[in-house]
Amino acid sequence: MRVVSLILALLVGVGLYLWVIERDRTLAFLAEQSGGGETAALDTETDATAEAEEVAEADAPGDDLIKVVARRSIAREINSAVLLRGQTEAAREVEVRAETTSTVISPPLRKGAFVEEDALLCQLDPGTRGSTLAEMRARATEATSRKTEAEARVPEAQARVIEAQARLDEALVNQNAAQRLSETGFAAETRVKNTEAAVASAEASLEAARAGVTAARSGIQAADATIESALAAVASAEKELSRLDIHAPFAGLLESDTAELGSLLQPGSLCATIIQLDPIKLVAFVPETEVNRVKVGAAATARLAAGGQEVAGTVTFLSRAADETTRTFRVEIEVPNSDLSISDGQTADIAISAAGAKAHLLPPSALTLNTEGQIGLRSVDDAGLVTFNPVTVLRDTAQGVWLTGLPDTLSVIVVGQEFVTAGVTVAPTYQEQTQ
Repeated sequence: MRVVSLILALLVGVGLYLWVIERDRTLAFLAEQSGGGETAALDTETDATAEAEEVAEADAPGDDLIKVVARRSIAREINSAVLLRGQTEAAREVEVRAETTSTVISPPLRKGAFVEEDALLCQLDPGTRGSTLAEMRARATEATSRKTEAEARVPEAQARVIEAQARLDEALVNQNAAQRLSETGFAAETRVKNTEAAVASAEASLEAARAGVTAARSGIQAADATIESALAAVASAEKELSRLDIHAPFAGLLESDTAELGSLLQPGSLCATIIQLDPIKLVAFVPETEVNRVKVGAAATARLAAGGQEVAGTVTFLSRAADETTRTFRVEIEVPNSDLSISDGQTADIAISAAGAKAHLLPPSALTLNTEGQIGLRSVDDAGLVTFNPVTVLRDTAQGVWLTGLPDTLSVIVVGQEFVTAGVTVAPTYQEQTQ
């Protein structure tokens, strides 16, 4: 059996050699053996015709040109929305912290609960703060009474000034009379000296009375200062008491439990974290190539990754400073969320409306670079001349890329564009645009 297999394989190999390698000679030999002269002549004529066609094809013009595949593309009007990927973010989020030291005496509120604005979150033990406030108020009352006493001393001091002034006037009159009598010899020298001493004593009394007025007025100023200090102490004690009740700054959801009953809070200790989700924000970052197309007040839509919910809102903020690392600009979109169905931190595909534009839909593989590193397309005209066309990528989709900056009608080289340069002539083969 093995010998028969070898013989069959040898016969098949010889047959294939004669039919493939020596086909012409085999056909001629069979024609001679069959005696069919007409058949041989017909085969000879067929071979001559084939050779003539090959020579004609070899001599045909254009065989030395590079062959490329081109596609005739027509620009279409598209909605040139700015497409971004971002996430939801709470409109406001605050960590409410204690401003004083004390223990919590209120039962905790559990996370997830909705609280209204100014709702009590944590209540602290007042301790001796009430007694301190009462003491400060008593001191303020005492300072006020001291001021009344000081004010009453001023008229008394002013009356003493008047009395001293009258005594000084009387002493001056007596001195003048004594001097005149002494000049005429009717008064002794000792009487003149006594009147001079009385004048000096009256002047001293007047100065003392005036000093008493100044001291009384100074007492009023000191009393005013004492009152101000006491009132400041009262205000400080009242403020300290007000810090014992920690309230919600706005209506929202508790992101954490409030402080546990009996726990000690110190200045800066966390009482609760509260977030506001109505309205909610959509936050994304716009590349610098698209930032000029985004305007504050523009309408925007978004599809949430979780559940595919679609929402609509308005652009409320566009940053004027780029991120130093990514060179992108922060954009915020406000979306109503009255039912609180949208949570903080959900991923969203965002589309911000912008002016429409004409663009070509082409495969990404058609893009190339020129010698200067500029991205674009190579196109061919009716004469087969290649031209380089710079482009701007408007949008990248699963069907291809939308490109602008091109004529409305263009024959784009989609195969072989890397083997030609602008200015050369090619032999294009055209295909239909299927997208």
